[in-house]
Amino acid sequence: MLQESNNSPTLFPKLSDEVLQHLQKYGAEIDLSVGECLFKEGDRSYDFHVVLEGEIQVTKQIGGQEKILAQHQRGEFIGELSILTEADSIVSGYATLASRVLKLELKTFKQIIATFPPLADIVISTLAARTKTVEQQLQQQEKLASLGKLSAGIAHELKNPAAAGARVAEELQTRFQEAQTLALRLNQYSFAKEELDFLADFQIQAQAGISTAKIDLILQNDLEDEITDWLEEHQVGKGWEITSTLVDAGLDRQKLEFLTSQIPDDAINDVIHWLAANLTTTTLIKEIAQSSARISELVKSVKSYAHINQFQVHQVDVHEGIENTLTMLRHKLKGGIDIKREYGENLPVISTYGSELNQVWTNLIDNAIDALDGKGKICIRTFQNHDYLIVEIADNGPGIPPEIQSRIFEPFFTTKGVGKGSGLGLDIVHNLIVDKHHGQINLHSQPGKTSFQVFLPIGVVLG
Repeated sequence: MLQESNNSPTLFPKLSDEVLQHLQKYGAEIDLSVGECLFKEGDRSYDFHVVLEGEIQVTKQIGGQEKILAQHQRGEFIGELSILTEADSIVSGYATLASRVLKLELKTFKQIIATFPPLADIVISTLAARTKTVEQQLQQQEKLASLGKLSAGIAHELKNPAAAGARVAEELQTRFQEAQTLALRLNQYSFAKEELDFLADFQIQAQAGISTAKIDLILQNDLEDEITDWLEEHQVGKGWEITSTLVDAGLDRQKLEFLTSQIPDDAINDVIHWLAANLTTTTLIKEIAQSSARISELVKSVKSYAHINQFQVHQVDVHEGIENTLTMLRHKLKGGIDIKREYGENLPVISTYGSELNQVWTNLIDNAIDALDGKGKICIRTFQNHDYLIVEIADNGPGIPPEIQSRIFEPFFTTKGVGKGSGLGLDIVHNLIVDKHHGQINLHSQPGKTSFQVFLPIGVVLG
């Protein structure tokens, strides 16, 4: 929970009784009961408020939760940021006690601050301190909220292969026992050594032909019909249960005919079922390996995404960082969003602190995903231009209106609804690229294409 102590004289100065008496001549007093709202996040009410009695709690919606930023008591003021910038309120204010608040409207406040130095000095110095502190607070909350979303997504991604692995392992136990039983039954046929060697080789070749990739559905059905007919012709019991297994291993009528030509007719049923059981076991083992590999891939991506030491300079491959970020955001990409990669070849590595560039890619790609609202294309392009490595992230969404494009990197400015963004994502991106990595970031937007180009200097020593 974000909350600053009211003991700070810089962030929460108290206006003297003399100043309060002067202001009361020009303002209107508002009485609030407990829980009553003074102003809400997103309001266009550019008013300056001073607490005369009681307590006003200031909050902000971040990541779906309401976070407490401050609590103001008698003599403390609220709203100077919105009133000086004439921007929508970035916070909400509620009475936690029965309260009395003095409200000064925009025009009146500007007149007073221009002619009454005792108020102007306090408001201007407080504005600078509060803006910096609130931005730091919200940046931390933004990072925590982002981490929470990514963690939930990764947990979802891990759940699927883990559940699949557990399910397959349980089935594998049953199929393995079945294969062992059928192997013992083959002993009754007293196969010659040459026949046993043939069966062993045939099984190995069939196992090598197993593919987890599905072939064309029409071709699959035709092959299964062919194998089903062959199994019926050779009186193989419950052939429908093993047809797809044989087809997945690449077996057809010709190969099965070759198999049966090398063994006695009375052994065909047991040999075919023994072969199918072993093929099923092999398939299940491959599925477990795939699930384990998927889990390993996710864990590796998480470790690479979040470098432990945020203060050490690392040499990183931007493609690896982008791919790790896409892995972290994969749960949001499922459905109607396509990712197109146009990666340049032989690009140099870039110096970065910890995982800071990954924060950049996360914010830009996540914004593109939100802009597409579940359907569209995101193109990620990388290339080198003289002394810069350039990463472009573009989407074919509705675009950013021209009248607000110049404000897109301002702290607290957001095009998202209340509670859906703090307005610090692109501010963080701008600071990381420009201040920390000595690069630049450009925006180009029109309906159907919005692109952010990140310019990273090559060979610059950080620190």
